Formats: sequence, structure tokens, C-alpha cells
Amino acid sequence: MGLNRVISRGTAMHPLPRPDSPHLRVGAVLLAAGAAARMGRRPKCLLELDGEPLILRLLRAIEGAGVNPPVVVLGHHGQRIAAALHGLAVSQTINHDPDAGQVSSLRLGLRALPDDVDGVMVLLADQPFITAQDLRELMAAYQGRPAGTDMVQPSVEGLPGNPVMFSPSVRAQILAGPPNMGSKQWQVQHPQAVHAWTSSNAHYRTDVDSPEDIESLGMRTGHWLRWPPDLAPTL
Repeated sequence: MGLNRVISRGTAMHPLPRPDSPHLRVGAVLLAAGAAARMGRRPKCLLELDGEPLILRLLRAIEGAGVNPPVVVLGHHGQRIAAALHGLAVSQTINHDPDAGQVSSLRLGLRALPDDVDGVMVLLADQPFITAQDLRELMAAYQGRPAGTDMVQPSVEGLPGNPVMFSPSVRAQILAGPPNMGSKQWQVQHPQAVHAWTSSNAHYRTDVDSPEDIESLGMRTGHWLRWPPDLAPTL
């Protein structure tokens, strides 16, 4: 399925529909508001893999997984990223104070989601390898999470990964909390309600924060990320 370019903006199981069922309505927030200071203050979500910006690869994965068009939260580099999203089926929300941190962007995105969702998925815009299959597997883990848990986070070799997915109740609790309440803060307060879903899929642990990460990724996997011409560093 091509990316739609006409969009507006081991215990008891929970009785949710199958992840591929049209009745499982997943709201998605894609965080892309950071300054990327370690990248020379360039929008790392516009790094290209095989000629395609990372943010567009993620949008393709979201669409392919059957997730609703996401809310993309922009801040720093907002105009440049919005230009890359022109004509796509996404809603854009602007964080006018992105230096307040990722929590502020998350809360804006959560507020912008529709009310009638069965689950909320939060994605980072700098993960180069996330696929539709990865997102379907996360949704399946959410559907089959142990009773009494409300958040699912991939755990790869004992380390937390992304994206994460949580219930509408968690969304409501985050938004009802103080301005510094985000998903990580909620996890600290409710550790028993977090399901660390064990996975061997390194995609959930792969992101890029610095030029050294780009080099390491290329050397390790043979996949090289490149800047578009207008963002390429000058020698």
C-alpha cells in the first residue's frame, strides 16, 4: 500500500479485538519537535535511508500497520519538517515551547488525539528501521498484555525500546497530572502496570542522536543515513 497523500490533518488476556481488526482503533503520536543539538541542530527525522526521509518511512509503517493517521508534534525545525509532510494524511501540532522538553510535546500530542481510541502508540521520529510488522507485533503485545497492566514497552536484551503503547486510561492520567507528567514519569509511579514485553527485535532499540550514531549504524549494518542536500554539512 502506497503512502496516502490526501490526508487531513503469560496470564489472562484483555478482551480486545485482533490488531488487524478495524475495531481496534489506535491513536498515534509521532514526536518530532526536538532541536537535535547533537546533530548540529538539524532535523534528524529528515535523514534519508535509501533516499527516503526517516519520518516518511515511519508514516509508511504506521499506515501499513493499520494505525490511524498520527498526530505529528513539531517544534524546532517545524517549517522544514512540515514541508516534507506536505499533502500527507497527518495532523500537525506545534509545540511553541519545544525547549520545555519531550514531555511537553507528548502532552500536546495526546490532547490532539480523538477520544475514541482503544490504545495510544507513541513513536520517536528518529528510528530508521521500524516497519509495519514491528508495529503490528507491538499491537499484538498490547492486546495480549497481562491483566492489570496498561502500558507495553519493548524490552530488548533487558533494555527499554520504542515505540510504546498504552491504554486510554494512561492517557487520561497523564493529562490529568502536572505539566511534567509524561509516559516515563507515569511508569515510575505505576511500575506494576507496565508490561516489559521481551523481544529480540533490535529495531525497537535503534535510533540516531549524533553523527557518531550514524557512523556506527552504517558500519554495523551497512545501512547509511544521508542528509538531504539542503541539510548536508558544508566542508
